[in-house]
Amino acid sequence: MARGSGLRKSLATKFDDELRFFKGWMDKPKAVGSIIPTSSITARRMASIIDVKSQLPVLELGPGTGVVTRAILQRGVKPQNVYAVEYSAEFADHVRRTQPGVNVIEGDAFDLGTTLGDKAGLTFDCAISAVPLLNFPMIRRVAYINDLLDRLPPGRPVIQITYGPLSPVPARGGEYTVEHFDFVIRNIPPAQLWLYRRVANS
Repeated sequence: MARGSGLRKSLATKFDDELRFFKGWMDKPKAVGSIIPTSSITARRMASIIDVKSQLPVLELGPGTGVVTRAILQRGVKPQNVYAVEYSAEFADHVRRTQPGVNVIEGDAFDLGTTLGDKAGLTFDCAISAVPLLNFPMIRRVAYINDLLDRLPPGRPVIQITYGPLSPVPARGGEYTVEHFDFVIRNIPPAQLWLYRRVANS
């Protein structure tokens, strides 16, 4: 009985997330990359890049309904060491309610100097991004990746999810490298994961 009750609760939560995500997409389609939340499999793959031993905080961009946020916490990162930047007020409120202790910051991921406020000087272990970069001009995508990399130790990655076949941001000689990390079929739509790292001595 308890097992069935747990399954029903899990399915209800998943349906609620999907409904909330679809509503967010309808309200602001440019700010939401997909009409379905990231799958838990994809979320775990994205969180797998975290070096928990570093004890540095993790920067998450575009948490949406919090699927990736949960995977970050399950990876072993303490809630107070997660900084999640969300553009949508509704999504930000939802993550605050469902992931207590996480630093949820409502604001623009393309202007982190302002959005992070007094936390703008923090160094993060890595950055986990679900911001729909394909919705933005290339010049803003490149600036976004460079800004994130400036907040990480040399060699630590930014991971970006996208639904196109190519990296949404091309490699920039002397600035950063691009590496294909995974193609997750069990995601709707299938997702590509890309890693960006600062070039040594750049």
